[in-house]
Formats: sequence, structure tokens, C-alpha cells
Amino acid sequence: MSENSPANSSKLLVVLTSLPNLGAATGLARSLVDKHLAACVQLTDGIQSLYRWEGKVCEEREVLLSAKTTESKWLEISAFIQEQHPYDLPEILAFSPEHYERQYGKWVESEVNSKS
Repeated sequence: MSENSPANSSKLLVVLTSLPNLGAATGLARSLVDKHLAACVQLTDGIQSLYRWEGKVCEEREVLLSAKTTESKWLEISAFIQEQHPYDLPEILAFSPEHYERQYGKWVESEVNSKS
């Protein structure tokens, strides 16, 4: 196992969701950082999403939210996003990077475990 990918609950997760506009995405991003559910959140405006919903093909402009957290926060962050999200069925995906810079991982872990 690489020393840059520890195998425990402090392993990094990148959690993705898409939102209808920059205002909604910014509000959710601030809440995730304020509540120590994510150490860092990046927003990518202007993505085009195509999907089928209730039998109809939809095409929407959305904002992609990418939150950096740890495995130990998965249940909490996914529940919070589900509760706060404006969509009936939000996309909530998590990926574990196989490798990441150790100091960055320690910073993410300290931020999501901080009480201040």
C-alpha cells in the first residue's frame, strides 16, 4: 500500500453533486465548510448536463460542486447534501483518490475533525 493512501477512516473522499445555479452551490459549499463536513469545496459553473427524468430528455446548465472530506464523514455529508439539496433526486457521488499528497490529506482530516 502506498504511504500516500492510508487505509482507514481518514482516507480522503471527493464528494460530487450538481446544483441548478451558482447561488445554490455557493450556499451549500459554505455550509459544508462551516459545519466541518468538508475542508475545501470547489465550484465549476457552466457544465451542461443531459439526462432523462420522468421519461423526458432534459438538458440543463448546472454547477458542479466538489467537496474534499474523509471517509469517516461520508454518511454525515451525504445526508446533509440530500437534506439541503433543491433537487428531488440529487446526484451524490464519492470517489477515493488512490494517491494524494500526504500533507494535504492531513490538512483535510484536521479541518473536518476540527471543532472550531
